[in-house]
Amino acid sequence: MSQYTALTAWQRGAQNFSDNRYRRAHTWRFDGGLDVPASSSPHVVPLPFSEAKAVDPEEAFVAALSSCHLLWFLAIARQHGYVVDAYEDDALGVMEKRADGKVAMTVVTLRPRAAFSGEKIPDAVALAALHHEAHEECFIANSVKTEVRIEPQ
Repeated sequence: MSQYTALTAWQRGAQNFSDNRYRRAHTWRFDGGLDVPASSSPHVVPLPFSEAKAVDPEEAFVAALSSCHLLWFLAIARQHGYVVDAYEDDALGVMEKRADGKVAMTVVTLRPRAAFSGEKIPDAVALAALHHEAHEECFIANSVKTEVRIEPQ
């Protein structure tokens, strides 16, 4: 078993709280000491009460799925003898109301592009297999109800 921690910290300061006009900007602190500016999404809580430059939970969710897929893809590609030179994923999350009336991130589409070098370059079938295996191994994808689509570019 592994355990992971994140500290989420917010302070009201001099803001009035009861009128719902308080800033949602806060900080995520991770075990390595990194502080990440976080906030509610401006799609959910309008500016200036959200911080557009900060990471919101919805973006972090999409990024976590994308990052997990990337890390597994790199490991699996190496195991199969491929050399990956670059990888980029323009991931997209869709939040909408489900049939039960709850709003949720219903679909996350990963759109990875990988560049390879060396003597062994995967064809389309091998590339799809690498992505499928990475998706099957991804801890985050295995932890969520959200449909995760992989559309290699």
